[in-house]
Parts: sequence; structure tokens; C-alpha cells
Amino acid sequence: MISWRAIAVATLLATTPALLAGEIPLDARRSGYSFMGPDTRAMQDDDTSNPGMLFVLDGEALWMKKEGSGDKACADCHGDAKSSMKGVAARYPAFDKALRRPVTLDQRINLCRANHQDAPPLPFESHDILALSAFVAHQSRGAAITAGDDPQLKPFVEQGRHLFMQREGQLNLACTNCHDDNFDKRLAGSPITQGQPTGYPLYRLEWQTLGSLERRLRSCMTGVRAQAYDYGAPELVALELYLMSRAHGMPMETPAVRP
Repeated sequence: MISWRAIAVATLLATTPALLAGEIPLDARRSGYSFMGPDTRAMQDDDTSNPGMLFVLDGEALWMKKEGSGDKACADCHGDAKSSMKGVAARYPAFDKALRRPVTLDQRINLCRANHQDAPPLPFESHDILALSAFVAHQSRGAAITAGDDPQLKPFVEQGRHLFMQREGQLNLACTNCHDDNFDKRLAGSPITQGQPTGYPLYRLEWQTLGSLERRLRSCMTGVRAQAYDYGAPELVALELYLMSRAHGMPMETPAVRP
């Protein structure tokens, strides 16, 4: 059965003369915020109206909560997040020396739980991992994204770039076909953005909750009728790393609000 999303994508491409598949110049890159309507912008701008801030507040409580057999809280090691976590999320995914590969902020939180709190990992997309990630990332709001600067990450950035450009699924589309070639158009009534990941985890009105960049990537894969990678898969981490490096210098917005 063909989904409404597949029909909408096919209709969009039928009205597009050609797919250029070219990256957006650095000076032309725009946050998804710039594509939003005034009501959505107002919701993001006002912390008392931004529903993502409820997760940030829960994350702050979790930051102070002692966990695991180690009976430690994040704050016991890192202190006041307002200073210790400032700018941290802007450089993730980051290279992990022990694992010899990049890890996302969510994965880093779970590594800290395992290595320092003797606590079990929090499930992907669970309320607590999203809340902690949102709280940490919120401390970097306004900070310039620097992810991908580490030379050790170069091959993983290239892997992510390849995946971004690679056609997949029954619709035979790549990420670049929408987000480089067709941004500023509309798909099923919603604006097509450049896919700049400046506000994750973000509150999506369609979801009625906070969600990670991995959730959004998996949704796009489903939209082109491709098999989505599992949460935490190296391919998703590489895609996230490439997207963050592609947004180099843009300010963090967490928690952003999108349709």
C-alpha cells in the first residue's frame, strides 16, 4: 500500500525539472527556524510556551539524581551544568578514544552511566534519555556548532556525506534531493528545510513530544520507503555527524520546535 508521504514525495518530484544534487554553500545555510511560520517561531522563542522546556526541566532533576550501584549523580562529576556543559553538545557526535569511533550525546550519557554510575543504559527515545540530552544541549543554546573539527572524525564525516548523497528506498531518493535541491518548497503542506540539525532534541508538533535526530532520520528513511537503520547504528551516527559538521558555525537552538 502506498503511503500519503510517498505520494506527496512523488508529486513534489514530478513538478521539479531536475535534481541538482549539490551541497548548499556555507553562506547560504539556514536553520529550520527560518522556514517556520510565526506561531511556531513564537512557541520556540518563549521558554514558557516551548513544550520542549518541560523535558529540559526534567533533565535538570535527573542531572542531580543519584543513580546505579555507584550512587552518583551527573552533578557529582560535572558540577553545575550551566558552566561545565556549555558548548559540549555543539561538538557532538564526538570521537571516543576507547571505542575508536564517534558517539552521539545520547550514547555518551549512557557510557557515563555504565562507566561512572554503574547504572543500566537508558533506552533510545525514552523520556529520561531525551530529558538529559535536552538539558545538556540546552546549556549550549547560542553556541556555534563545531562537530567534526576533530581530525580523527574525518573518515566518519565522509561516510555520513556518502550516506546523505546515496539514493535509497523504493522512491530511489537521497537526503540531498530534498534538503539541498528542493528546500523552500512544501511537502504535504509542510516546509522542506535544509535539514540543519541545530535544535535537537526538538519538540515536533506532529509527534506531540520531544525526539532525537535519529528519530527524524529514521522517519525520513521510512518516507522514501527504505529500511531504517536501528537506533545507535554506525550509519545513523555517521549521518548525524555529517549533518552537524554541515551546520558548522550555526548556533545551537535546543530545544527547537518544528511542525
